[in-house]
Amino acid sequence: MIRTIIFDIGNVLAGFKWQEFYRSFGYPEEIYRRLVKATVGSSAWQEHDRGALTDDEILELFVENDKGIEKEIRETLGNIKGMLTRFDYAIPWIQELKGKGYQVLVLSNFAKKAYTDCHEVLDFLDYVDGGILSFEDKVVKPEPEIYKLLIDRYGLKPEECVFLDDTEKNLPVAREFGIHTILFENKEQAVEELKKLGVE
Repeated sequence: MIRTIIFDIGNVLAGFKWQEFYRSFGYPEEIYRRLVKATVGSSAWQEHDRGALTDDEILELFVENDKGIEKEIRETLGNIKGMLTRFDYAIPWIQELKGKGYQVLVLSNFAKKAYTDCHEVLDFLDYVDGGILSFEDKVVKPEPEIYKLLIDRYGLKPEECVFLDDTEKNLPVAREFGIHTILFENKEQAVEELKKLGVE
């Protein structure tokens, strides 16, 4: 029996993809590709999500990755506010699940600056029962530590949990812990998958 629903944030409860954000600036394709490689494609990105370094320290690491596009790196990462949209279904869905007795948690790689700048959009977090944001707890998906921390912190029985994430690479480790997983495509698909697990 499922008792706990665990949501990722990006593209599950809030609409956002870094690549789409970068494209919104209208850079030529070559600049766009270099920008992605220097930031989200770099080894420093996990530290960005982990919150192990300050925003300024991470920014300088990204610039060091490609000094030829320093202006573009600083421009994009200085304009985080407004990048997120909360899906209209987020709060009603959370409320519906909680009304049926389910515990609702979040488990998300989320950068501190993005969270801080977009906290009004992320007001659905006031409705969940807790969870883990990577920058707060210094762990990131798909590292096993983040799943173990969630289980231990909330006294979860993994077999009674289901985790919804839009990124496949984050799911195998969750399954190793015994957590049910759903690769999220849209709410309608997720609801159908949840029904198969007995979540009505």
